Amino acid sequence: MEKHYKTRAELKREVKDLYRSNWGMAIKLNLVPTLISVLAIFLIVIFGLFSLISLSMAPDIMGSADSIFAAFSVFTLLGSASGGGGLGGFIITLIVTGILYTSLDWLRTQQKPDGALRNAFTVFSGKYFLGTLLTYLLVQLFTFLWSLLFIIPGIIKQYAYSQALYVFKDAADAPDQNNISYFDCITKSRQLMVGHKWRLFVLQLSFLGWDILASLSFGIGNLWLTPYKNATYAAFYKDLVD
Repeated sequence: MEKHYKTRAELKREVKDLYRSNWGMAIKLNLVPTLISVLAIFLIVIFGLFSLISLSMAPDIMGSADSIFAAFSVFTLLGSASGGGGLGGFIITLIVTGILYTSLDWLRTQQKPDGALRNAFTVFSGKYFLGTLLTYLLVQLFTFLWSLLFIIPGIIKQYAYSQALYVFKDAADAPDQNNISYFDCITKSRQLMVGHKWRLFVLQLSFLGWDILASLSFGIGNLWLTPYKNATYAAFYKDLVD
């Protein structure tokens, strides 16, 4: 019998039901990456306005160039810190992964996690850290190598490997966790995503309007949007395997 997979609306409804009367815990769990995104948006707007004012008041071309360079440097720094790259972005990625792990457990057990901030840093525990790190690095390496062919194969593989960290978490939680193969986590993700890459793409795209509104609110809307998105992506994996 063919398995019935949940629609986007059903996945989002599952998260809304989970968060009913629990939005405070959801916001605290996602607080670190949310605050960084809010700060990044706020500072980008402030420095953008500052740059425009500097350009309009610059006495010469060199002054304008200095203003543009300063603004560009700030944008680059904020992009790295909010997950765009560099050490700061890498650390934020690990924190977000811990939040996704906790969201998956919350969805499965229906039990509100104890200690929101502690659970946000769950990846840094001995149980998950090394495996998450190696799986993440392998995914990035394989995606990069596919991207060397052309952009499109890289994007396709990015979606194919998108569930690898969840797969590792389940393997680490299993009784025979000593037999974890990080390559197998990637392989299983690729198998799980056969026929589901487009589903995930459309699911991500469905948040675009909310992303725009959150940005217009100087990122404050991310206090609610980030927990909603992260739990929905965890629900997507849960729907694939449970």
